[in-house]
Amino acid sequence: MMLLVIDVTKGIQTQTAECIVIGEITCANGIVVLNKVDQLEETTRDASVEKMSTRLRKSLATTCFASSPFVAVAANPTSSSASTIGIPLLIDEIVKKTRDPKRKSEGPLVFEYDHCFAVKGQGTIMTGTVLCGSMEVNQIVELPSLKIQRPIKSMQMFHRPVSKAFQGDRVGIKMTQLDPQNLERGIVSTEGATWKIMNGCVVGVR
Repeated sequence: MMLLVIDVTKGIQTQTAECIVIGEITCANGIVVLNKVDQLEETTRDASVEKMSTRLRKSLATTCFASSPFVAVAANPTSSSASTIGIPLLIDEIVKKTRDPKRKSEGPLVFEYDHCFAVKGQGTIMTGTVLCGSMEVNQIVELPSLKIQRPIKSMQMFHRPVSKAFQGDRVGIKMTQLDPQNLERGIVSTEGATWKIMNGCVVGVR
């Protein structure tokens, strides 16, 4: 889900168009937030918001925001006695669109680590996110970039020891006999998985 925030007094600007492109790539739905409604004349505010909403719906008709709800807000009104305008409605829309992620433990392990460091006398720690599958303590995993296998000695999530991690979990894993200088970022996978390592590629994204 994405909140597309648009200045109600200006409409779509360059940065708005850039955000729409990001939304097309990363999410299937969102909420269009018309911000700064407090800067509209209060007596004609509703009509002005509706006019801008109609214009924007036409502009967004072919995007992932085509069927998105519109919410008019002002987080810090300057011309109203209210502390906020529309924020409770925005919260309601966010709650309606929020869904619990569906996590799957099946399939090959793909753990993407983005930080790696050594702890003297203990081993090498890699922190990252389980993108697919699951992993557990004592499991033999593979580091495709180095073409080696190592067992997971221990795992922690938010400073608490765990024995298993699933898709979507942010976790730190400890291994031994690894040089963290060779492991700044990368993938940990199921033992024996086939990965093609490349320095760069060109991908077409719809």
